[in-house]
Amino acid sequence: MAGEFGGETASFYARFRRGYPPAFTRLLARALRLGPADVLADVGCGSGQLTIPLARRVRAVAGLDPEPDMLALGRQAASGQGVTNVTWVLGGAADVPALGTLLGGPALAAVTIANAIHLTSAPDLFTAARGVLRPGGGLAIIANGTPLWQQPVAWSRDVRRALEQWLGVRLESCCGTDGAARQAYQAGLIAAGFAGVHQRSIGYASDLDFGQLIGGLYSAMPPHLLPPPGRREAFAAHVRDATGALPGSPSRSR
Repeated sequence: MAGEFGGETASFYARFRRGYPPAFTRLLARALRLGPADVLADVGCGSGQLTIPLARRVRAVAGLDPEPDMLALGRQAASGQGVTNVTWVLGGAADVPALGTLLGGPALAAVTIANAIHLTSAPDLFTAARGVLRPGGGLAIIANGTPLWQQPVAWSRDVRRALEQWLGVRLESCCGTDGAARQAYQAGLIAAGFAGVHQRSIGYASDLDFGQLIGGLYSAMPPHLLPPPGRREAFAAHVRDATGALPGSPSRSR
């Protein structure tokens, strides 16, 4: 939804959301059978963490996002990396059929959606994707690991408790990364007529320092929930008090 990830949230997202290891991009390209003549759409592209690596493997990518600030940061990142074959489109899952019309019919090699499936209507997206994919084309739903506050380790539980105390809400969503959500997406894809539906993951570990933890949390907060600048030192102290010395990061699977 436009406005939920704009302003400073978009900046935190671009800076602190981790990209995708080359092994994952290779696996995804093989699974979707992507080649240098292909065109694909990345729905909910954000600031381009997946869009840009995929663009290096195909002829062109349409990156769709409802948040102008995200698109501006994606365009900036692509330019800085010399990637010129992405068209940054203000829109979302509901605009996928129009993209197909613009292309003259089912012409896309793939539709991808990374870390955004929980923000849209999955059944509608699946149906729309079927209408724009060429024969043999595929749809990939990518999850960039379990949220920082939902990891099955003590420090993550401490972070979750600190967030709940600060925000005054209970945090239960895993942003579409939990087993039940994955099973629902798989069933939805089959119901929409997709064949060969399967799940793959790549596990890896990386270090996470306290500054990256705080930045990662900010990247998941809509602007109205972000602590104002004058309260951010207090927020960081609140989280630090709850977690103590932060150990290395958990493993994340994609």
